[in-house]
Amino acid sequence: MRTATMILTLAADLSMAMAAPAWSQPAYGPQLEGYAYPHAVQRFEFTSQGQPMAMAFMDVAPTGPANGRTAVLLHGKNFCAATWEPTIAVLAREGFRVIALDQIGFCASTKPRGYQFSLPQLADNTRRLMEARGIGKATIIGHSMGGMLAGRLALNHQAMVERLVMVNPLGLEDWQAAGVPYATIDTLYQGELRTSFDSIKAYQQRFYYGGRWEARYDPPVAMLAGMYAGPGKEVVAWNQAQTSEMIFGQPILHEFGRMTVPVTLMIGGADRTAPGANRAPPEIAARLGQYAELGRRAAAAIPGARLVEFPDLGHAPQTEAPERFHSALVAALKE
Repeated sequence: MRTATMILTLAADLSMAMAAPAWSQPAYGPQLEGYAYPHAVQRFEFTSQGQPMAMAFMDVAPTGPANGRTAVLLHGKNFCAATWEPTIAVLAREGFRVIALDQIGFCASTKPRGYQFSLPQLADNTRRLMEARGIGKATIIGHSMGGMLAGRLALNHQAMVERLVMVNPLGLEDWQAAGVPYATIDTLYQGELRTSFDSIKAYQQRFYYGGRWEARYDPPVAMLAGMYAGPGKEVVAWNQAQTSEMIFGQPILHEFGRMTVPVTLMIGGADRTAPGANRAPPEIAARLGQYAELGRRAAAAIPGARLVEFPDLGHAPQTEAPERFHSALVAALKE
């Protein structure tokens, strides 16, 4: 009887395992070929550093009464324009024209093999796209690396920035000055080649979400991992290594006093993101990425800055608690 019961149990377990859908990692091309964006994707073609480039972007018209304003959304390093989908919908309902773009080297845009990545270069690329779309002035909203880039855009092209919103931006501390060892692009590239769904998830779970994870965080991770699983993974990894080196060496906190545009900082205080912390001595790593403190310090350094804090949220408050985040964002944009 016991043997028969064990056989039935094993058979039931096997049947359930076969019926349960296994996670299947999609593979995408180096410019996210095969991935469907939430809105029509257009391409801004231009020449940069002597090479033909194409920046992918979405240009979404207001769905509510138009307010005559434009919002430009800048993604983070581990994100794409497509991950702004809920924010695009909210801003469009509020009457904004919304431009969400993929920077060169990221997502659906060109992956150049030989390119000198810098925040001023990416800011200038963004300026050129805005001018090509007839946008003289816009509200710039940037998250993570995009927040860092938004700050550089406001510093270098202030006439084009109506208002600046930085969401858990990188660059609020100087990691190299704090004692984090430098890593060459070649070293970073070898690490990038090992990127997978599991490694991206583990990193984000640890630094972005305080050890927590929800199934709704999986799709954007799969989107990124798909480029590392596809035929262009080498150039994807190379550009990611280049931009990691860029971020590490170009913090913006030293220039906060020069900001002249209205600035709102939106900070998830549970965030612990600190590029390079994994290669720092433990006593240094423990001091890095303290976003509650970093946000307050940045707000004090930026003239007239407004600080919106989410003490219980991590690196991506727009993903973790979209209703709370969007309510605060809309309120800030109406000031």
